[in-house]
Amino acid sequence: MRYYPVNLDIRNRKCLVVGGGDVGTRKVITLLECGASVTVVSINASEKLLKLAESGNIELKRRPYTGTDLDGMFLVICATDNERLNLQVSIDAENLNMLCNIADRPDACNFILPALVKRGDLVIAVSTSGKSPAFAKKLRKDLEKQYGPEYADFLKLMGAIRKKLLSTSHEPEEHKHLFEKLIGRDIVQLIKENDADKIDSILAEVLGEVYRYNYLMKQEE
Repeated sequence: MRYYPVNLDIRNRKCLVVGGGDVGTRKVITLLECGASVTVVSINASEKLLKLAESGNIELKRRPYTGTDLDGMFLVICATDNERLNLQVSIDAENLNMLCNIADRPDACNFILPALVKRGDLVIAVSTSGKSPAFAKKLRKDLEKQYGPEYADFLKLMGAIRKKLLSTSHEPEEHKHLFEKLIGRDIVQLIKENDADKIDSILAEVLGEVYRYNYLMKQEE
């Protein structure tokens, strides 16, 4: 199987999760982090899901799944240990040309979910195309050690600089060489060392004296 890698914008889109156990709960949390409007259908539900429902963050329907639960949904994720139910959700979604993921059942999916490393706006996706989720998990853990929280701050800084440069009405292509210079100056390590003075020196050299690390970071808060 060859998959087409893609990042979906699911902000405010209706997404269904069938299953309220540990796996289903993890799927719900990830969907919420990406801004989805989440409905969960499950007779049983974890404490976390109950709290999310109580606070109004999700809609929880504590009953068996029916085909009409897919009405108006953008995608569905099924996370149960009931093979018959998993297959039924897959068939129903396929009939509606809907995005469908069945946890740990790549043959019943039309998309699979990679292992993720998240550092703010930096998202690194690791996929073995369903061949070995355990190896994908191992790679994710290795990458988490390599890419620490300083990368999140680095992207905040790059975003603030880009926004400021674009405000001067220049075309984005004109800024490419500036970002290449900044990336080559190992600012990530300086952020890790909390060396704002050295970062300011680099920003002044490449961009001009008006660019200051702490000020730019505040702009992104």
